[in-house]
Amino acid sequence: MSSQFWLIVGLGNPGKKYEGTRHNMGFMVTDVLQERWSVSLGDHKGLAQLGKGSMNLGGKTLKFFLAKPLTFMNDSGSAVSSIAAYYDIDPAHIIVIHDDMDLDFGRIKAKAGGSAGGHNGIRSIDKSLGTNKYSRVRMGVGHAERGPRAHENTINWVLGGFSGQQRKELADFLADGADVVEAVMFDGLSAAQERFNGR
Repeated sequence: MSSQFWLIVGLGNPGKKYEGTRHNMGFMVTDVLQERWSVSLGDHKGLAQLGKGSMNLGGKTLKFFLAKPLTFMNDSGSAVSSIAAYYDIDPAHIIVIHDDMDLDFGRIKAKAGGSAGGHNGIRSIDKSLGTNKYSRVRMGVGHAERGPRAHENTINWVLGGFSGQQRKELADFLADGADVVEAVMFDGLSAAQERFNGR
């Protein structure tokens, strides 16, 4: 019997250089949850910052781990699979928060399974867990201009910062992302999708 813990993972790249970039949306939502849930994070095998706690919502108490991989985006899977294996957490109880270029800034979609959509962090997790049957909270960041230098544009885009207008809306957007995570945990994926995916 696997443990009853949930594992919530925000994706990003560690280090000052990457703070506030589009690719670090997962880290930013995790920071909101960390504050909201009053969790402190410590080291897990040098692979991730990890904290644990429990929260009560509507008379229901859930236990969770909250993680920020330290492995850089493209190797996120080694952190996620290490934590999941160590604490015996089923993929159905894993929620990964990440940036998504297929969604406009401000849009959020909750989903489970499906393709990695060109996201190297998700591809790494799929491979390390050996399944894509975990939940994802996709935080829209819009996409770079297409064209002859599309790959280079994409890298510069995800590692770039937000526009002035987006920065004004960012706190609310991150809070919405945190709400989606809680909705998936407490109400289930389809209820969370119904509530947030159409926005």
